[in-house]
Amino acid sequence: MLIDNVKIYVKAGDGGNGAVSFRREKYVSHGGPDGGDGGNGGNIVITVDEGTNTLLDFKHRRKFTAEKGGDGSGAKFHGANGSDIVLKVPPGTVIKDAESGLVIKDMTGCDRFILCRGGRGGWGNRHFATPTRRTPRFAKSGLRGEERDVILELKMIADVGLIGYPNVGKSTILSVISAARPKIADYHFTTLSPNLGVVSVPDGPGFVAADIPGLIEGAADGAGLGHDFLRHIERCRMLLHVVDISGTTGRDPIDDIEKINCELFSFSQSLANLPQILIANKCDAITNPAITDRLKDYAAGKNLELIFISAATKQNIMQMVLTVQKRLLTLPPVVVYETEFTGRPEEKVIDRENHDVEIRREGGTFYVEADWLWRLIGSVNFEDRDSLRYFQRILKSSGVIEKLEESGCEDGDSVSIYDFEFDFIK
Repeated sequence: MLIDNVKIYVKAGDGGNGAVSFRREKYVSHGGPDGGDGGNGGNIVITVDEGTNTLLDFKHRRKFTAEKGGDGSGAKFHGANGSDIVLKVPPGTVIKDAESGLVIKDMTGCDRFILCRGGRGGWGNRHFATPTRRTPRFAKSGLRGEERDVILELKMIADVGLIGYPNVGKSTILSVISAARPKIADYHFTTLSPNLGVVSVPDGPGFVAADIPGLIEGAADGAGLGHDFLRHIERCRMLLHVVDISGTTGRDPIDDIEKINCELFSFSQSLANLPQILIANKCDAITNPAITDRLKDYAAGKNLELIFISAATKQNIMQMVLTVQKRLLTLPPVVVYETEFTGRPEEKVIDRENHDVEIRREGGTFYVEADWLWRLIGSVNFEDRDSLRYFQRILKSSGVIEKLEESGCEDGDSVSIYDFEFDFIK
């Protein structure tokens, strides 16, 4: 079963908390602080597995959380770093932010990518010792790991895409020019999933061809099977537009070409603009010779190269392969999508100059929220005077007090910062 589009939730591990500890030794009555730092949280790592061609592993498990970093302890012992979670995806997988739809990373040409970074471990109390504060009874909490919903979208990597109506011979062509063995039968929608085949060319570089399920009118809007698989030819450098020239089905090949190209344009303008070669298949069974002349005139008017072949008898197959190879030498390489998503939550967390806060008033209470304040609250020991002074200085130097005043906060008003509530005094 081909699973080519999944939505998953990923969260890196939180950093471990720093420890509050003091040295305890024989004959040392007042040992200094020796709290160790917390360990870093594990990362969410994406790697490419060349042996897979589907996202089936993500069908039944959609949530991945990396290990939390260990807490620090006394004697300056550092907490253990959390283990990474490594997710394996097929080549050609594009990672998108689920909320915005922007591309985070195209795994084409990339072996390893850190999707979510683990939070850094917090500092132990030994880092807060000063000549005037020799017994700090507080430490820093670990930072939260990054988390987000992402979409994994598989776009197969192929140089050439075979398109056309159902039952025109695309799968047969692929089986003739490569070692691929797609299911072949004389009925519509025999092909239910994309197939890749490597085409070897004498005295020159080969190429990869992709056969997708047949398209029908309305495919771009979900009709038939093509809508689900058009994404697999978006990377292609060129298209082979296959039509049935035999006339046995009563279809008009020119009308088929126009309708398929219209569907390509509706799905993606860039896909519609890809170079095309018209492949008139089943030329060994032509029932109406007039169709041949009409198709030649049409191709000449559209400035399209036209090749008559028979996949059944292998007539002109090598000519087609050599023509495709020659054309590919003049075209750009396989498309690699540029990164569009740059908003990493942790970037704002790390920025020491970023002290933006959100202040809202409900009744007589002012609620203050910010990511950096959440971490600050976790590092404060509200039963320790030095720790409280440290907290007050941060609020003043970061501009929180000033912003509260601008919001209308006056003496005696209640201020709530997460679980900590106090009366405002200038």
